[in-house]
Amino acid sequence: MVNNFQDLDFFLGQELVDDPYPYFDSLREQCPVTREKHHDVMMVTGYDEALEVYNDTDRFSSCISVTGPFPGFPVPLDNTVDVEAAIAEHRDSLPMSDQLPTLDPPTHTAHRALLMRLITPKRLKENEEAMWSIADRMLDEYLAKGRGDSIREFAGPFTLYVIADLLGVPVEDQEEFLQTLQRDPHRKGGGVGSTGGEGMSHNPIEFLYGKFSAYIDDRRQNPRNDVLTSMATATFPDGSTPEVIDVVRVAANLFSAGQETTVRLLSSALKLIAERPDIQQYLREDRSRIQNFIEESLRMESPVKGDFRLSKTDTTVGGTDVPVGTVVMVVNGAANRDPRRFDDPTTFAADRANARQHLAFGRGVHTCPGAPLARAEARVAIERLLARTTELRIDETVHGPADARDYHYLPTFILRGLTSLHLEFDVADGAAR
Repeated sequence: MVNNFQDLDFFLGQELVDDPYPYFDSLREQCPVTREKHHDVMMVTGYDEALEVYNDTDRFSSCISVTGPFPGFPVPLDNTVDVEAAIAEHRDSLPMSDQLPTLDPPTHTAHRALLMRLITPKRLKENEEAMWSIADRMLDEYLAKGRGDSIREFAGPFTLYVIADLLGVPVEDQEEFLQTLQRDPHRKGGGVGSTGGEGMSHNPIEFLYGKFSAYIDDRRQNPRNDVLTSMATATFPDGSTPEVIDVVRVAANLFSAGQETTVRLLSSALKLIAERPDIQQYLREDRSRIQNFIEESLRMESPVKGDFRLSKTDTTVGGTDVPVGTVVMVVNGAANRDPRRFDDPTTFAADRANARQHLAFGRGVHTCPGAPLARAEARVAIERLLARTTELRIDETVHGPADARDYHYLPTFILRGLTSLHLEFDVADGAAR
């Protein structure tokens, strides 16, 4: 039993990986905006305070959004420094500085608009129509065994093939994407935000850059009536043509970030369905309940624990002083359990009226542009899995009995999700496709 959570290192320690929520509660009870003592990060655990930071790009920069205190900003920032100029000067030296989540307006505005030209409502609708057959194709193999890892054998491949379809990855290349991004035997946990262990032995972003650069180059020279040609010919809001790398960065970010977080959403949702027969029955009785169940799943287990911001000026958040140059972590997983916003926040309520007010997809200019896609993927995956089974259960040969479960979570201070989720299931007689 931990009596003083402040003694634990959230960023580099292992003690809070499996269950960070008591730590978040402890911080919020102390103050919704609290400086942790190990890495000097200002932790924003309150809902209203999180919105305050997310919605203010004048006071807070996203240049460190995915790395936080590591490695930190290259030079000290104080009131003697032109912070905007310093960010502009050193941005290229920051990790993942070319990715959409780390950009600030007006550059972010133009690049996000480019992304929205790639995932139009028409394209999203076409993609959702394809999801049903992709889900069944994955389930055909997964369900035939009677048990298996729902992440590696179903959720992972399903979300990868869906995003590949959305972005028009040629069918003949999709298996290479799956093997490289999910089933590479040298691929290990960790990477950015890891609290321990080794990172991946290769950079998936580099793989995606290479593939999409070739696609965009080819379609600009040899246009066809396909999604990749639409990507290749998309323009910025002012009508200018992006460099190939600009299009590639947007596509790669959507592919990697969207696929990873949706897998974590599905793993949390399926774990809950398998652990709670009452909720499983509730959803089986009326499939229209699945959508709000997904929102409550996102509230309870946000796939992204939080986003980082860099304060550009001396300011206050929720009445707490935040000096210039402070690394701020907006902790989605904590804000989504703020009792000032959500009644009885530690209880899962599938019919919670305000579940969709969660911050799992962020807010403000950096609200996740793939949120509609993630919601649709989760709904289709859960609906088809329930339709083709009569019961889902946790595989106790892997995860142990109900009173002594053994689950493992990603060792990262950014992502929240299981590394595996083994299920047993009874397949419905004559389950229709």
